[in-house]
Order: sequence, then C-alpha cells, then structure tokens
Amino acid sequence: MLPDEGEDSSYITIGDAELIDLAREDPVAFAEIYRRHMIHVYRYLMTRTGSEGDAADLTQHVFARAFEALPRYQNRGTPVIAWLLRIARNAAHDTYRRQQRTIPWEHLPEELQPHVAVTPEGEAVRREQINQLRILVSQLDADKRELLALRFAGGLTSREIAAVVGRNEGAVKRELSRIIQRLREGHRAREE
Repeated sequence: MLPDEGEDSSYITIGDAELIDLAREDPVAFAEIYRRHMIHVYRYLMTRTGSEGDAADLTQHVFARAFEALPRYQNRGTPVIAWLLRIARNAAHDTYRRQQRTIPWEHLPEELQPHVAVTPEGEAVRREQINQLRILVSQLDADKRELLALRFAGGLTSREIAAVVGRNEGAVKRELSRIIQRLREGHRAREE
C-alpha cells in the first residue's frame, strides 16, 4: 500500500540512489520512489498512449517492473527517473508497437504554446494554433516525437534522455534544438 500524500514518510529526505538500496530490503521504501516519480512516468506515457486509462495502467505496469528489477538495478550515475522512463519507453513500445502516437499539446513547454488573449476570439485562435502545432508534431518521425515526450512530458534533461535512448548527450541536445526550431518555423509558416 502506498502512503497517502499527506502522510509523513521517513524516506522523504533520502536520495533516490539510497532509496533504491533501501527498497531492496524494505519494500515500503519503494513507495517513496513511486511518489516522487509517478507523475513524470504518467505524463510521458500519456504522450505515448493518448489515453488517461492506458497511461495509468502502463504507469502501474512500469512500477511493478521496476520493483521486480530492484535486485538487478545498478547505479551507473544516471538518475532513477531515467531508469524508470527507460522501462516506460520499453513498456509503451511493447504495448503500442504498431500504433503511431502523438504528444498531447498540454505536455509541450510553455514557450511552444501559442499565447493569445483570453477572449472568446482569442481562445478560438489559440485552439486553431494548437491544432496546427499538433499536425506539425504528428508529422515528425517517431524518434523525434519520443525525444519531445522524454523532454517535456517526462521532464528529463538532455543527459538523462541520452541515458534512456542510448545516445550521446550532445547529439540529444542538438536534435531537440533542431526539432523545436523546426516546429517554430512550421508554426510561423502556417500563420502567414
């Protein structure tokens, strides 16, 4: 059973790596790992599934797999969230191998979202801009959508993404920068 959000936890001040070690002996410690990282895993999986129910089911599956993998976990200097998102990535890939998924607009960063006055007309313009950006994102190949999902829905840094996807950190930074620039340019071109 997981602790309630308001419940005091003796593990709250312990770092993730130490928490993993403790969770091997005390399964209750794993609840703190879940509490810390569940929302990032869930948001990432929302970008892959597009369904709250599927994302919730897969999130539970990811944490069950992580719990089972605790005896084999090796701290290699990457954050625990990168390990969890690698499990999530594999689970989503296994589950949705043949289906293309897109990133829900709400999970993209604030700087990519259209800014329009909050009026009925402004809201209509914003919805149209969001729809146009959704189209642009859906036209990206799966690898590019994956990088966006890990960065913005998963909340990972370029270094952490590199660990998840098995690429060089510099290459991930460059690729994310190019993707975002391409989206901005495509969005501007559609507005003209």
